[in-house]
Amino acid sequence: MNIDFEKTGGLVPVIIQDEQTLEVLMLGYMNQEAYDKTVQENIVTFYSRSKNRLWTKGETSNNFLHVKSISIDCDNDTLLIKAKADGPTCHTGARSCFNTGYNQNFILELENIIADRYANPVEGSYVNKLRNKGLNKIAQKVGEEGVETVIAALAETETDLINEASDLVFHLLVLLREKGLTLETIAKNLESRHK
Repeated sequence: MNIDFEKTGGLVPVIIQDEQTLEVLMLGYMNQEAYDKTVQENIVTFYSRSKNRLWTKGETSNNFLHVKSISIDCDNDTLLIKAKADGPTCHTGARSCFNTGYNQNFILELENIIADRYANPVEGSYVNKLRNKGLNKIAQKVGEEGVETVIAALAETETDLINEASDLVFHLLVLLREKGLTLETIAKNLESRHK
């Protein structure tokens, strides 16, 4: 990767993004040494401007950022790192250093929770109860929630519509998991149709 450290005085900004939800978690800076250590260890290391030294994110909190991919911008002076966080990224205990008010990509996180329930069943989990009933019951639930969403849109309150649409999306995510599909597959299909 041809990073232009000299353009910005030896440090380049690094945007950290959650690899699954794509939420921006934080911004830090790297010099060449921090970049090399990050690549070598697959754990994000920054150059701390306040401490004037290398700083591995998680060195005191154990909330490490595990590198999944590194991309460079078109000017070769900013990095985007998609990472898996071991815990909250912000020193305040928040998942992100940016106060967005809510997880803007919670649907992607919910997809991961459902996938985890499939991989690691939890007794009493609604996802596992549905899964145990089989594909026909899961598909039936999507149909029921679709009808209830239409009824809510036509004859009920906004709160009812929000609740029914949420139920529909949840059950659709379970159906996709049951069939071995992901939101990424659906997003790529929608994108190809848009073109």
